[in-house]
Amino acid sequence: MASSFMEGNEAIALGAMAAGCRFYAGYPITPATTIFNHMLAYLPPKGGICLQGEDEIASLGFCLGASMAGMKAMTATSGPGLSLYSEQISFAIGSEIPVVIVDVQRLGPSTGSATKGADGDVQFMRWGNSGGIPVIALAPVDVRDCFVLTVEAFNLAERFRCPVFLAANKEISMMRESVDLEDIDIPAPVHRRAATTDEPFLPFQADSDRMPPPFLPLGATVPVRQTSSTHGPDGYITADPALIRENRERLCRKIQGFAADIALFDWLPQKEADILMIAYGVTARAASEAAAEMKRAGKPVSLLVLKTLWPVPKTVIREKAAEHRKLVVVEMNMGQYVREIERVVPDRNVQFCGRMDGDLVPPRMIMEVLRHA
Repeated sequence: MASSFMEGNEAIALGAMAAGCRFYAGYPITPATTIFNHMLAYLPPKGGICLQGEDEIASLGFCLGASMAGMKAMTATSGPGLSLYSEQISFAIGSEIPVVIVDVQRLGPSTGSATKGADGDVQFMRWGNSGGIPVIALAPVDVRDCFVLTVEAFNLAERFRCPVFLAANKEISMMRESVDLEDIDIPAPVHRRAATTDEPFLPFQADSDRMPPPFLPLGATVPVRQTSSTHGPDGYITADPALIRENRERLCRKIQGFAADIALFDWLPQKEADILMIAYGVTARAASEAAAEMKRAGKPVSLLVLKTLWPVPKTVIREKAAEHRKLVVVEMNMGQYVREIERVVPDRNVQFCGRMDGDLVPPRMIMEVLRHA
């Protein structure tokens, strides 16, 4: 089959369509705008809706409304817009509203550099909600991943009824590569579990302490209560500490309890390797080249490429770290995910290799750190 030459943002749009997305809302921002452009071309012929909000807050709000009505919805932004998303992200978490949020990261802080990439939003995705409830975030390495992980993101959002982030960046999203989408095996689309209508509907009544409640859409024949405030199973506001605690603990368990199941990664081990590199996103490509160069030089290094950043795949990290004496974490920021590695494997010597100045982390920079490690 013939390959297509496309940028990462187009692959994200095509992945959304393959997953069943039929609603998109966003506000133009470099380097995420071409996702909007592609969705504007793809959605209307499929009976979908593509809207430009008056700002980022409204755009994500539109998506949450569409999702509450039963549609699969996606939005895309970059660092400044993600900051504005924060309140709506908290709403989606607390009220268990599925949505996919693409963050095409660029160099920050603030407006930063619109045409320079970075991975500076990694911790913001995890902690940028009021309450600190866990989230899911996936990180593509290349254009193929942009397609596949977008499908995965929708499936996870539907399965767990929560916002799922796609942690792309300018380099991945605006880079063009040849990819044969028809030759890629993707998981079958997942749909949120529907509630039965033969008994009174409690919109937040879960039948397991680790699962989201079944779903019924707003605007159908059965009344559905929805609120952003602290609520009980019936959707009414509550101040009962027992109900509040039970709900908050379940929101944590439904993500953290399936961390091993959600963990996506590539494992590239080397025999007799003393050092393990851990990388993600576009920087993993430089790490792979550095590992190949080190092998040719007779100094093998293993590589773990994380494609699930949140929840932290602790089991995978611990298993791979146990086989190596030293760890080198490579990322395009001032040191964010390295903190999670240090927390997960406190008994290992962990070193950081990174930069955040608008340039990519090159293989030679990584190799210099590896040689001194």
